Amino acid sequence: MITKPTYEKITPEFGNSILVAQNTKKRKRGLAFWHFHPEVELVYVNKGNGKCHIGNHLSYFNNSQLILIGSNLPHNGFADRLTSKGKETLIQFKTDILGKEFYNLPEMQHISLLLEKAKKGIRFKPETKKLVGPKIEKLPKYDGFKRVIKLLEILNMLALAEDYELLNVDGFAFETQPQDSVKIDTIFKYINNNFQRHITLDEIADEVNMTVPAFCRYFKKITGKTFTKLVNEYRVVYATKLLLESQSSITDICYESGFNNFSHFNKLFKEITGKSASKYRSEMKLMIQ
Repeated sequence: MITKPTYEKITPEFGNSILVAQNTKKRKRGLAFWHFHPEVELVYVNKGNGKCHIGNHLSYFNNSQLILIGSNLPHNGFADRLTSKGKETLIQFKTDILGKEFYNLPEMQHISLLLEKAKKGIRFKPETKKLVGPKIEKLPKYDGFKRVIKLLEILNMLALAEDYELLNVDGFAFETQPQDSVKIDTIFKYINNNFQRHITLDEIADEVNMTVPAFCRYFKKITGKTFTKLVNEYRVVYATKLLLESQSSITDICYESGFNNFSHFNKLFKEITGKSASKYRSEMKLMIQ
């Protein structure tokens, strides 16, 4: 079951403002949870396979991955994704580590634009992976000032890259502060526990002690969407999981995901994923074989 996004506190090692971690073993499934944090996250997997779940984007991969996840974009920690000789390098940093005005410098405008685009999630393609991947893998060797300089070099290369795709074109990031975490957590926990039925605005607003108009304004500000739209996206993401992980018919999956109208389900599924449920299932099964 898709779980609630949890606010995760990132703590770099002593003497550094940038967290760099390298894994050569598969991560336990329990450690791969749905979460968000204000830090930007850059992930490079040189050899692996598994699930990529970022915002409302869900796909499977069986090759290398280079992904930049923007501030407060909910994502799932990757699990079971390293193959033989596989290595994952993870970099997390706050955008203001060099001061709030740093990215306003003319020389930093393209990196500033990159970090703004990253709020939708960016996946880089083979040419950039081949060029930047090895540099990312070397970053753990540096610390202090040298680590900051090397990270800026990597971000500069990514900012100039043209072979990439945005994973959440219509946006999914939470424009939020850590103090919002409890309220967001409550809302998503409620969605997670009740999305398979109709959730009224009255009941969700009551859950966080707000009036319906105040809740609607707050929710739109935080997510950029109406509550109904986000719940429907949540249901579609759940449906994509069922299409891959169960043998149920598409009609059954429609109702199990919380939709009560099959044509409405089909319309929303195609709007959000770009393809019909049957095409999505067949393409994804071919991809992971």
